[in-house]
Amino acid sequence: MTPHNLHFQPNNGNLESYKLYTRPTAHKLYGSVYLKTTSLKHKKNVQQLLEILALNGLLTTWEMAKIKFAGDLSRTKTKEKEYRRLLVGRTDRGKPYSGILDMGLITKDGKSYKRYPGDKYRLTLHGILYCLDVLNLTENQIDIMASKYAAILPKVFGKWGYLKSVIGKDVYKIQILSKGLLLNNLDIALRVNPPLYELMSYLSVKYKKNFEYIEESDLANQISLWFYTNLLYRATKTGTKVLHSNVERLQKILLGDKDLQNWYFTFFEESKLYYKKRLDNILLMDMILNQ
Repeated sequence: MTPHNLHFQPNNGNLESYKLYTRPTAHKLYGSVYLKTTSLKHKKNVQQLLEILALNGLLTTWEMAKIKFAGDLSRTKTKEKEYRRLLVGRTDRGKPYSGILDMGLITKDGKSYKRYPGDKYRLTLHGILYCLDVLNLTENQIDIMASKYAAILPKVFGKWGYLKSVIGKDVYKIQILSKGLLLNNLDIALRVNPPLYELMSYLSVKYKKNFEYIEESDLANQISLWFYTNLLYRATKTGTKVLHSNVERLQKILLGDKDLQNWYFTFFEESKLYYKKRLDNILLMDMILNQ
């Protein structure tokens, strides 16, 4: 996939926005489970369109339709019109219906001049998460999507082959995030040893102001930091179900990639400073109260 055009910025918010708005709204509009055979034609068509983009990357509506009906010109033309309506919306009996572009699962990204001038489309990061959440993708399909969207999520999908060589099937735990599980709630704090909860909480604080809108590169950074921090999450086989930190697994990845190491350590140092300032305030209060 060619690097995305920076002139086209998806209208997405941070991960909290995905959890509280995009995911539940998309579930309502397009389905919360994979609709392989169903009478719900609109939802099924949207899921098919999303799956095509997930597995093929940047496409025009004509190219999407050709994938669905290769060799059948008439059906391809009909399907292209349908995909265009799904993307931009339609008006039925005077009532407007919004398209997938408005939902923020897909974005325009450049132009194609192969057949005639036409917009090119791809998944947004929210769209990628929705596909991981709902479309019942196989591991092989997730691998394909990672290759198509390596430029959009470079710290994870751009390192996919390397990550698989180090942690194997644990790469697919990114699907945990697609379910809206940010691992920053107090229940995690009570069940897991530091620093998983503390780092996830700081990650939420770091991007707290971006609920309504976030630059795509910043959202990619937030998702990537969640992915690597989540590697600390490891369940024991004890009956208490207490979770322990798995620093060694994260350390192994970082030691093998200097760029990743420097990038993640910057976040780690930020979080240390964040908590140090709060501890200093508590110690100051303690000193005042005990004067």
